[in-house]
Amino acid sequence: MDFEWIAIALGDVVWIAIAFLLGLASRAVGLPPLVGFLATGFLLNAYGIVSGEVLEKLSDLGITLLLFTVGLKLNLRTLARPQVWAVTGLHMAIVVVVFGTGIYALALAGLPFLAGLDLGRAALIAFALSFSSTVFVVKALEDKGEMASLHGRIAIGILIMQDIAAVLFLAFSTAKWPSVWSLLILLLIPLRPVLHRLLQIVGHGELQVLYGLLLALGGAELFELVGLKGDLGALILGVLIASHHRTDELAKTMLGFKDLFLLGFFLSIGLAGRPTPETLLAGALIAPLIVLKSGLFYALLTGFKLRARTSLLASVNLTNFSEFGLIVAAIGVHNGWIGEQWLIVIAIALSLSFAVAAALNAVSHHLYDRYRPMWKRLQRTDLFADDRLIDMAGASIAIIGMGRIGAGAYDTMRQTFGDTVIGVDIDPDTIEEQRAAGRRVVRGDPSDTDFWDRLQAGHELDLIMLALPKLSTSLAVLEQLEAMPFAGRIAATARFPDEGDALLAAGAGTVFNIYTEAGAGFAAHVKAGK
Repeated sequence: MDFEWIAIALGDVVWIAIAFLLGLASRAVGLPPLVGFLATGFLLNAYGIVSGEVLEKLSDLGITLLLFTVGLKLNLRTLARPQVWAVTGLHMAIVVVVFGTGIYALALAGLPFLAGLDLGRAALIAFALSFSSTVFVVKALEDKGEMASLHGRIAIGILIMQDIAAVLFLAFSTAKWPSVWSLLILLLIPLRPVLHRLLQIVGHGELQVLYGLLLALGGAELFELVGLKGDLGALILGVLIASHHRTDELAKTMLGFKDLFLLGFFLSIGLAGRPTPETLLAGALIAPLIVLKSGLFYALLTGFKLRARTSLLASVNLTNFSEFGLIVAAIGVHNGWIGEQWLIVIAIALSLSFAVAAALNAVSHHLYDRYRPMWKRLQRTDLFADDRLIDMAGASIAIIGMGRIGAGAYDTMRQTFGDTVIGVDIDPDTIEEQRAAGRRVVRGDPSDTDFWDRLQAGHELDLIMLALPKLSTSLAVLEQLEAMPFAGRIAATARFPDEGDALLAAGAGTVFNIYTEAGAGFAAHVKAGK
């Protein structure tokens, strides 16, 4: 072991230990650990500690791997929807005009911190505040198992469009244009079958991990060489292999690496600059603007024919400021357009928005359930086709979650009970795959109150089997069934004993531990074959 390297990195190790403790404290009060990581950065900054080399490398790698995994799950058809590109453009334009005008008016009024800002500089600050955080939203959606939901895909699509706008801004503001060699990037498109073939060949072990790192880091380096933003390269390489059936496995394999490296990113935000009483006050005054951003998102999304629930959950996910706002501010400082203190102000506002957004995300489903009549006042009657409610009349057994476990359960139950079995999933790609295999699967979000309201009108279900990958999603479904109330039987899968206890306490009648009971099933299968 290289003890010299450990000595160099010792400071970073101490910071990571402090981040662990504050992250643990954040989780204890119901907030995600990243809020504790941000607090760690500001705490260390207050004592004059600056970011170390190891931390900076972790941050860069975290962002690169994050965008690569986003690319793995990105459906380009989502970006073509007006609910994505039109909402993004309109929202960004309105925010820049309204926020920019407001900041300029305050500057004209002579507020000390804003004095001297002209309309152009005020618009630049507003532009920095118009972005929402890809890092935060993806992490929040992954934690809740909602990446494949319609509201999750809409939110991710909006973030991608915002990221594209940020890349264009960087190109114009730095006067750094891609080289003519950037046209060679187009050659990656005909190489797509080769990339798919390699993913098939590497199998399921360490070669798969290495291949994912090679694509993410190699794509970033390739784009940097031709004058393009490296993180965009990681995103594009992820998109190129996104349609392969092993991309979900690859994304899960790399999840631990991504989460580790993103620790450096969240710490580095707090270490961006030392707060002063003035910058703290300015950041605290700017943070409430996320409520206006969120309200505007909700109005636009419902205006583009999305249901109230889909619009609300997508808006809540986007209720924050973005790390790209720091990048825009840094460019403005570098070019002399705005003062250096604005970088710290936006960092503070960003951190506060993360804390508020984390709290809102934790109760977003309850916010909709409790105030549903209010949210639905703006809902249109001519809903977007993908967001219409469904009906499961005629089914007596519903299997919710049609992954490998759900598909296996579906086949076994159908052999016994026939066509009264139906599958439910939230992911359109999974549904298409299952239907192609001859299974009866419908699209829906069982954690949605409206889903069960429609079902309650005349359903014949007497058994619901939950085969969902996330405990939080299963608990949300059980909560909805408890509120109906549902008088039939409920079975659920769990990975760990504590998850089984939580599911039983929430109302599941039977819990199947997929790890401990797999051995019993295997033995029974072999015994039956004798």
